[in-house]
Amino acid sequence: MQKNLLIITGIVFVLEFYVYQAFKTITANSWLRAAYWVITLAVYGFFVYTLLNFKRSDRDAQTVQIVSSIFLIFLLPKLFIVFFLLLEDIARFFNYLFTYFAAPESYYPERRKFVSIAGIAAAGVFSLLIVDGIIFGKYRHRARKVKIKIPGLPDVFKGYRIVQISDFHAGSFLNPEKVRPAIELIKNQNANMVLFTGDMVNNYAQEFEPFVEMFAEIQPEDGKFSVLGNHDYGDYAEWLTPEDKNRNIPMLTELQRRAGFKLLRNEHHIIERNGEKLYLLGVENWGVKPFPQHGDLTKAAAGIPMNAPKILMSHDPSHFDAIVKQHPANIHLTLSGHTHGMQFGIDLKNVRWSPVQYRYNKWADLYESSGKYLYVNRGFGVIGFPGRVGIEPEITVIELI
Repeated sequence: MQKNLLIITGIVFVLEFYVYQAFKTITANSWLRAAYWVITLAVYGFFVYTLLNFKRSDRDAQTVQIVSSIFLIFLLPKLFIVFFLLLEDIARFFNYLFTYFAAPESYYPERRKFVSIAGIAAAGVFSLLIVDGIIFGKYRHRARKVKIKIPGLPDVFKGYRIVQISDFHAGSFLNPEKVRPAIELIKNQNANMVLFTGDMVNNYAQEFEPFVEMFAEIQPEDGKFSVLGNHDYGDYAEWLTPEDKNRNIPMLTELQRRAGFKLLRNEHHIIERNGEKLYLLGVENWGVKPFPQHGDLTKAAAGIPMNAPKILMSHDPSHFDAIVKQHPANIHLTLSGHTHGMQFGIDLKNVRWSPVQYRYNKWADLYESSGKYLYVNRGFGVIGFPGRVGIEPEITVIELI
């Protein structure tokens, strides 16, 4: 442990000294240079102090948000400066070699001011994007509309509207009223049914309590339904006793009931109109390990005709490729969340990228495979990093055709 800490400290020291070269290039003022080191050391001191005093308690979400914000605003952007300086140093080195053989009395080229300015400017832009994502980005909820064809869908369900939300992570919102516009946006969609696909909280059921009345205002004609996500089990929290943890899901179930949600735990619900049926299935979390695998699709689909139209709520999109699309239950549409689009990336009409795609090949929007559909919601809230950059929080409006 101490060896690793020394290695990390050495790397950080070298990187910071390297970054300082850019700052030194653009100013000769000794006071500004001293201020740079004072601020830098203060940030590192606070960062290390927070990490050393971190406890897995009911306030850990705030601590994680602070640490991740410091890292992304003050530390990670310095890699842009290092990148620019490194490119310049490579050019300086080859330029020196070339001139040395042509004229041995030549000197090593000095740093160019504009390169340092460019590096610092790039770092500044990145930091501003992170700040914007923290203050505003996580509240830019957007209603994304998609039409999905389900084979054998009775005519009475054509045009049926479903709102899907996912990954609320209640503990990450410190001011409940800040999500009021998003709740109003959901209400304005005039959905027949609202589905929540897991991770209502970060760890503890009581995180959701301040939002119960607000969610209760959403009243679609065919009800609201939910499933559990990996965070809802409380596996990432610190519990005084096993009994405390065992009470967490029953408490969350009750809070969701008060908010108007019916929690489906490896079971199904029938929506019936004029004698025709649409089957809604909900499974517990099933993810690639180490994520929990409590989902039981066979149990949830028991008694449902194979060719009947079905919609499945399953928190983790990994479930789709691993189990769902080959399952004899013949699930036509699976709704998932979980990835958040990593809350960072590019999400344009024809260009979509996020670091999360290197972990999940299906991480946002609509996918088709083996004649079955998967929709991955980008998430309502945040976890860890308390913001969103490029990947807006999503309210999905699905129309069945």
